[in-house]
Amino acid sequence: MKNILCKCLVASAVLATLSGCSNDDDKNLTACEAAGDACTSFTVIHTNDNHGRFWENSNGEYGMAARKTVIDQIRHEVERAGGETILLSGGDINTGVPESDMQQAIPDFMGMNLLGYDAMAVGNHEFDNPLSTLDMQSTLANFPMLAANIYDKNADARYFEPYRVFDINGVKIAIIGFTTVDTPKIVNPENVDRLTFTNPQDELPIVLAEIEANEDVDMVFAVTHMGHYADGNHGTEAAGDVMLARSVEQGQLHAIIGGHSQNPVCMEGDEYADFAPGDDCKPDQQNGTYIMQAHEWGKYVGRADFEYMDGELTLAEYSLIPINLKQEDESGELVFITEEIEKDQIVYDTLLPYQQRGQELLDVVISYTDGKFEGDREVVRVEQTNLGNLLTTAYSEFVSNNFNVTADFGVMNSGGVRASIAEGDISYRDVLTVQPFGNFVSYVTMTGAEVEDYLAAVAVKTGGGFPQFNHVAMDVNCDAETVDIASLGGRSFDLEDDYTFSLIHFSAAGGDDYPVINQHKNYIDTQLTDAAVFREYFVANPVLSAADYAPVEGQLNFYRNGALVKSCAQ
Repeated sequence: MKNILCKCLVASAVLATLSGCSNDDDKNLTACEAAGDACTSFTVIHTNDNHGRFWENSNGEYGMAARKTVIDQIRHEVERAGGETILLSGGDINTGVPESDMQQAIPDFMGMNLLGYDAMAVGNHEFDNPLSTLDMQSTLANFPMLAANIYDKNADARYFEPYRVFDINGVKIAIIGFTTVDTPKIVNPENVDRLTFTNPQDELPIVLAEIEANEDVDMVFAVTHMGHYADGNHGTEAAGDVMLARSVEQGQLHAIIGGHSQNPVCMEGDEYADFAPGDDCKPDQQNGTYIMQAHEWGKYVGRADFEYMDGELTLAEYSLIPINLKQEDESGELVFITEEIEKDQIVYDTLLPYQQRGQELLDVVISYTDGKFEGDREVVRVEQTNLGNLLTTAYSEFVSNNFNVTADFGVMNSGGVRASIAEGDISYRDVLTVQPFGNFVSYVTMTGAEVEDYLAAVAVKTGGGFPQFNHVAMDVNCDAETVDIASLGGRSFDLEDDYTFSLIHFSAAGGDDYPVINQHKNYIDTQLTDAAVFREYFVANPVLSAADYAPVEGQLNFYRNGALVKSCAQ
């Protein structure tokens, strides 16, 4: 891996003179090198949004073993050049892969210890489990979890360390942690009922004052789980890194290492660049603060080479290094985009038993059905089925049981139903066969008038867009593309009432040509995957009768040319 430290040019002949270099040597020295001890170089290595990906995927992409190899290469290169490194995570270690989820992300934290992480931001998904699980993970981690804006109501104090000071090659850097203030809205309230999440923009000046009063530092960084939104346009999400950088005077916050939005922060002006693996990447800079994020899942390792001279911080070089990512060649075969990265053997051998145990857990029986749940493509895309009812019931009940709202009904696009469930025992592997995409369950509250418009738009969809419903009683006019709603969730329909319904975020974002509603003011993305929620429904219902989920005759009627049909596809 080439040396990308100190790429700035020699600033002047004076620097060369001070360093004792001749004019011939000037051509080969950077300003930092020429300055000698007056300039300090260091490197920040970073990842974010691990989401259970301690192991490589089925195509051999990413994984902590290969990540370790790259991180070690960077460390060795930087140290040979006289610099030092720090390894940071933007949070969300939990949730996303069943092999990790069913082992409480223990393999992920074990892997982070092996990789030598120095600190992490606390992500919202760290609260998908009870606090006792998070406390266990915090004890397991050989590095601090940082969150300045999370307070324990019982103790009237912060629940995590607000910051940690690191000496990196002689430069003292205070690194502050922040977590999105949206967290209580997108996790089970019971998991955070003893916590208060303050606005990071309000908390930052408080922490800066604490650092000034108690520490002697050269600069301040933040490691955050708040999201990066170009030019601060965060929509319905809580304000993220850009707004945090703009909230203080220039020079108070030098860099933000982020997560949550799960995008590669590579900019062209105020817009995102069309970034592909291996491309150059220019991180954002707002109000003098560098802002960076390395996409998700350990697909990339971010490398930021800094120079510190005369009280000024400069980003000399930045890159996102792909970790064994692949693309199709001309023949359609998946090939490595860059040269294959060897796996670190110690990390591989340590995590292999966790992967094997995870595979075993996928086949553990979690429920039983006395009949087939119908998800065959040729059926589920043209008519209501018991599996469609089961899915929408699972998701709407999850919303009702966990988010202090009552979901009146559920909607599921049939293109997201990928298989049937046969009579007999049901395992998590069966769940993943039915719902393999890892979509997040979401919900929205709308007025009756908005719901009527929404249902009129989706009810007439065909193919993968054909909707599966639960607790919806209405007539659909396929010709006029209108609906006559009798009741939702057992309540008589009223245009003036409010109704809440569940769906997956794929549909909410306009997938399968559904109306885009993920910017609605009352839209909530729970950021819990459909498969995980579906699994919990089976665990809570260890014996199911397929007949109990059969569509109720006469409740949902489709008409074309005045005749009753199974769907608008006919």
